[in-house]
Amino acid sequence: MTMNVEPDRSFDLGAYLSLRRARIDATLESFLAFEEPRALYEAMRYSLLAGGKRLRPILCLAACELTGARAEIALPTACAIEMIHTMSLIHDDLPAMDDGDYRRGRPTNHKMYGEALAILAGDSLLAHSFELIARHTVGVPAKRTLAVVAELARAAGPRGLAGGQVEDLAHEGKSDLGADVLEDIHTRKTGALLEASVLSGAILGGADAPTKARLRRYARRLGLAFQIVDDILDVTSSREALGKCVGKDASARKATYPSVLGLAESRRLAEMLIADARSDLACFGDRATPLLALAESLIQSLS
Repeated sequence: MTMNVEPDRSFDLGAYLSLRRARIDATLESFLAFEEPRALYEAMRYSLLAGGKRLRPILCLAACELTGARAEIALPTACAIEMIHTMSLIHDDLPAMDDGDYRRGRPTNHKMYGEALAILAGDSLLAHSFELIARHTVGVPAKRTLAVVAELARAAGPRGLAGGQVEDLAHEGKSDLGADVLEDIHTRKTGALLEASVLSGAILGGADAPTKARLRRYARRLGLAFQIVDDILDVTSSREALGKCVGKDASARKATYPSVLGLAESRRLAEMLIADARSDLACFGDRATPLLALAESLIQSLS
């Protein structure tokens, strides 16, 4: 049974997100100073420092805090997660993939630097992310750091976003795609890294097995809801509001939740997933307030 768990209405999510973004942005800047070859670093920084919601690193920090640990110990991992996410956006926008022209309100990486440098910038961000975790994580047992590396490597590879992208491309133009296949694609393509973000914070904070299991369920549901909301907004929103091209899924005949289930049913499914995700956090009390509020804000973005 889903419990009706509401976030603390006195919690200022906007202020929380603003502070976390500022900390993450400043740390990302320090972790990716210009070196040689300068053109490569320029391309990496162009996409990494272009702004964005920073949802995944914020989820990592919030999960670490939920365990009672200091968010600071998870900051290198949080920044590494944003590097992995940025890599996926650079590669996703390539002509061979989704062929995007705009990302975060400005031209995509390959439009600015060419396809070859965009590919290498994405590859470099992925490699740099793991170096960052290994070199800069302090005050954490090595076993936990290694577990985080394994979690993120899995999320980025064939069982995660890379495999999900392959399946997504393979099913373009297929009108008979079922909701179960669509869920499998997006659980990997979008959900895997979001899930790993939450789990990484929990692992670094020393969460026990039941806590990690609850947070994994929360993150899995949140990740799928996030993709459904993204699919809905691709139909109902504008490029100015989202900072990227809209309507491309339909023109590319991509399988999306609205195309398979319709807008109304897609929204109902997203709301159900968010309600279940909130229920997963009921036992944590006030420690879960940021994670609850983040889940709630996802549905509010459709208003």
